[in-house]
Amino acid sequence: MKVIYNDGHVGECPQEEELHIIRHTAAHIMAQAIKRLYPDAMFAYGPANEKGFYYDVDLGDKKLSDEDLQNIEKEMKKIVKENIPVKTYILPRDEALKLMESRGEKYKVEHIGDLDDSAPISFYEQGEYIDMCVGPHLCYTKALKAFKIMGQSGAYWKNDKNNTMLTRINGTAFASQAELEEHLKMLEEAEKRDHRKIGKEMGLFMMSEEAPGFPFFLPKGMALKNALIEYWREIHTRENYVEISTPLIMNRHLWETSGHWDHYKDNMYSTIIDEDVYCVKPMNCPGGVMVYASKPHSYRELPIREAELGIVHRHELKGALHGLFRVRCFTQDDAHIFMRREQITDEIIGVVHLINEVYTKFGFKYFIELSTRPEDSMGSDEDWEAATNGLKEALEKLNLPYIINEGDGAFYGPKIDFHLEDCLGRTWQCGTIQLDFQMPLNFELEYVDENGERQRPIMIHRVCFGSIERFIGILTEHFAGKFPVWLAPVQARVLVVSEKSDAYAKEVYEKLREAGVRCELDDRNEKIGYMIREAQVVHRIPYMLVIGQKEAESGTVAVRNRDTAQTETMTIDEFVTKITKEIKDRI
Repeated sequence: MKVIYNDGHVGECPQEEELHIIRHTAAHIMAQAIKRLYPDAMFAYGPANEKGFYYDVDLGDKKLSDEDLQNIEKEMKKIVKENIPVKTYILPRDEALKLMESRGEKYKVEHIGDLDDSAPISFYEQGEYIDMCVGPHLCYTKALKAFKIMGQSGAYWKNDKNNTMLTRINGTAFASQAELEEHLKMLEEAEKRDHRKIGKEMGLFMMSEEAPGFPFFLPKGMALKNALIEYWREIHTRENYVEISTPLIMNRHLWETSGHWDHYKDNMYSTIIDEDVYCVKPMNCPGGVMVYASKPHSYRELPIREAELGIVHRHELKGALHGLFRVRCFTQDDAHIFMRREQITDEIIGVVHLINEVYTKFGFKYFIELSTRPEDSMGSDEDWEAATNGLKEALEKLNLPYIINEGDGAFYGPKIDFHLEDCLGRTWQCGTIQLDFQMPLNFELEYVDENGERQRPIMIHRVCFGSIERFIGILTEHFAGKFPVWLAPVQARVLVVSEKSDAYAKEVYEKLREAGVRCELDDRNEKIGYMIREAQVVHRIPYMLVIGQKEAESGTVAVRNRDTAQTETMTIDEFVTKITKEIKDRI
């Protein structure tokens, strides 16, 4: 694909950059269309991103309707059809300022003021539209083959709530119409699987205006959550973790010692107790450290693996809240491992195996990122190098490929992030392993080695699910609410055809309950077809047991399978054996 670079030369771009360049060019074409339709519009930022592209625009008092967005897309198509050549040039800073001032682009003028004083500024021009940009771009507008305006939202200039609220117009673009249509089909499927919609239909959770960002789990949602927790406890017990629970609120001084107060306080809730500042915990690690520090330790005890299902609170901006995916209160399935230096590699390998087991259980593929030291970090260069090398060594020993994510580690140490892929090909960052030399130092943690000398342990922070709430949201969309039998909030529903079979249906229901099956009895005066559809389509229950006079007389049940819609007749004992085995085997 030929593109034009900001020095004016035309060349082939690397294949991995093609989509970004297509989308960046689409953002400029969209801005040109907006300017034609709204001549007074002023433009802020307009980048390409992994989802497509957007442009933040100041339209004054104008509020865009769906029809307005359609008109912008139509104007974009006209610009593409005009096949306008894309040109580029570089201006000194003072000339760049004059150009943007003359065009009334106050946000561009301010942006230039944020740039290096000595740096020249490159511009791209297509017809009457000019935009400051580093490029590269497509050479002609006709080279943009497939695009669509997706919607709009609000965005503060420079992401500062004290600044002007702009209109963010979102779009996406692909190299071909076929790719665009495939993407739109995936989005349509994703909309059907939206965990907020399915969660409401199945009665899993709710949100309230009285508690924005704080989810309420309903009885069926709690059944699902508890099934996940039961699985979590089982595998952690097997791997010799000990479970702890630490306070929700702790003194500010603790958070100062841990480093969170300096590096994370804007995301923390605090209150005054006994005339002192206390913080609602945003993370579980300082509490886990205090448990370790509560008594002396010998090298023979290490590694100590502490696990905690701790409720944490983090202040998220209201506009960023999104169902269970972005909340202000969630349960983190934390573990903190305290170990000797020579145990680092083996412990990381053990955690990787555990996380792999969990993701495999749910049918997720995943890839791994190794995130290195951020600018806002604490600790010595030597400790950071040792910690990063420790993570690399473990991944390489496991022969696992990984991507380096420069500068995205935690402030106290580098980390391994697991990005899982769902059935729609979307990726989610869930599991993480963080190696920490700093917190044991800050809290002066110790153990006594084989020579009777005091040594500093090394610490691993790790999660499997990440946030249990968010993981439930991911699972809901991954399975479209059709959870595996062991995880389903309701595993079977007994459907009564008529009053004549009512007594036998209740016997079946009680036998299922006695066997530990999560079940419901539906004896409403409704048509059986309606009851089956509701159980299968809306509530997504794995098994429906239809009980009529025939079944009552023969002592059988007609078992309808949610996933195949096939019905099989068997005795109640046969069905109990079948479903309890599936629950036990977690299939």
